[in-house]
Amino acid sequence: MTQYGMGTLFSIPFDQAIDAVTAALKEEGFGVLTEIDVRATLKQKLDVNFRNYRILGACNPPLAYQALQDELKIGLLMPCNVIFYEADDGRTAIMIADPLAMVNITANPGLTEMAEVARAKLFRVLKSLSQVEYNLNGMLKR
Repeated sequence: MTQYGMGTLFSIPFDQAIDAVTAALKEEGFGVLTEIDVRATLKQKLDVNFRNYRILGACNPPLAYQALQDELKIGLLMPCNVIFYEADDGRTAIMIADPLAMVNITANPGLTEMAEVARAKLFRVLKSLSQVEYNLNGMLKR
């Protein structure tokens, strides 16, 4: 875990990791509002080659509404970003922005409880991927 995100490396192929995370996010009440293909954008805009790198902007509407009720400017820190990239060892790195770290920027203690709920949901998303990884390796049926 970094200071502002949580994640790990998985042996799940890149595109399958995105599908698995999107499904796990949905189970936790999040939808994907945006998807940025950084690799394609850098190729198109700068004509450079870059590793697979994707950013998903995820949102849980009830939690977002709750946060906006407490702090209108919180929209500057939303949606919750999920990044995927090909690590140097060939595995897929998956990182999720830590909602608690994001709301700590505001110094608004009213947002802490909502951020803790969001953080727990996003942690479960990451935890569910270990089951997907085992399933892809034929070791565990989901």
